[in-house]
Amino acid sequence: MHNMFLHVPGERLSGAELSAARLDGDVVELGEAYAPADLVETAALRIASLAPLVRGMPGAAFAGMSAAWIHGAGDAPPAVHELQSATQRRLRGSSTWRVLVHDPALEPEDVQRFGTLAVATAERTLIDLLRWPSTVADRRPWALALARADPGLAARAAIRLSQIARGPGRHRAERFLAELIERQG
Repeated sequence: MHNMFLHVPGERLSGAELSAARLDGDVVELGEAYAPADLVETAALRIASLAPLVRGMPGAAFAGMSAAWIHGAGDAPPAVHELQSATQRRLRGSSTWRVLVHDPALEPEDVQRFGTLAVATAERTLIDLLRWPSTVADRRPWALALARADPGLAARAAIRLSQIARGPGRHRAERFLAELIERQG
């Protein structure tokens, strides 16, 4: 997805030119790109700013902490981005430490598209942040930030979780969602 408002270093402007524009207050860093300082951040803009991370990875969908940021959690993107396959084809591992690829592939109902780019739905993102192993310590704060960004999300995620086959971390996710729903109710 190409966004005419985003500037990726090395495409239209060099990294030095964009840094100078940032110092002048004309642009701000957004994901892997720069955007005009007065532009409203939307999910479409956030995912477009991460497009350089999935070049050459057809079928990749942003997941986990990256998806949480795209859906409005947090002010800054995570240091490590997470991907899953949005097709039944397995993704190849990334050549950078900044990208973590997860198996298995997302179900079609768990994928939201922004042009050619894909992201796990907010419901699936919240579930995965709670279910995935805690090898990345930042997942729980991202889950809380995502739930705060959308007050009805915990209830929708609980319904979606009930439709997913049993798997690791399910009970942890069920308990967390039940506590969130109780606090919000």
